Amino acid sequence: MPIPSPAFTFGLIVATIIGALTHLLLGGDSRRLIALIIAGWVGFAIGQGIGQIFAIRLLAIGPLNMLSASLGAFLATISMSILSAQRQLQ
Repeated sequence: MPIPSPAFTFGLIVATIIGALTHLLLGGDSRRLIALIIAGWVGFAIGQGIGQIFAIRLLAIGPLNMLSASLGAFLATISMSILSAQRQLQ
């Protein structure tokens, strides 16, 4: 079984922390926590990909483009939070 690279593991940890912090700030149940963590992972991966395509090397740590990847994770978790907010009918 192949061992994941340190960059992949670090990126997964950072994306998980971003999703968990969003949940801590905005609240919700355990399903929302899981959804926000998954949104953080997906957003981090998309941000990393965009950083690779456009050669954004600001705040790079090894092969990770931390600026674009973290921005992608933040945008994804905020978008998930807005889309999953329960609207109260008046």
